Amino acid sequence: MGPYADLAEGMKVKCTGRILEVPVGRGLLGRVVNTLGAPIDGKGPLDHDGFSAVEAIAPGVIERQSVDQPVQTGYKAVDSMIPIGRGQRELIIGDRQTGKTALAIDAIINQRDSGIKCYLCRYRPESVHHF
Repeated sequence: MGPYADLAEGMKVKCTGRILEVPVGRGLLGRVVNTLGAPIDGKGPLDHDGFSAVEAIAPGVIERQSVDQPVQTGYKAVDSMIPIGRGQRELIIGDRQTGKTALAIDAIINQRDSGIKCYLCRYRPESVHHF
């Protein structure tokens, strides 16, 4: 889970006996990290509370807190036809240049004074390397 360009068949590997973990905690809020949780925003090391396993078992549906508070996106059409609840994940799918990112950014900006933490994960096909 690091640099792999120099890996080749027949190379020796070592088992660490550990499960892959990433840093967690409030110190990650507002930071930009890579897939392993290493900072890539130039703001120095992370102030994290600990580590959490990447492949942890998710809590069951019954044990989770129910989604019961609406989140106002700022778009009346979205808020009335496709209501989004606090704590809910939302996937926005559509053709290129149709305003998906603008919708997501506007919805995030509209939460600035609400105490809701939002994140945006943007998929760009040209940035994915096919093997």
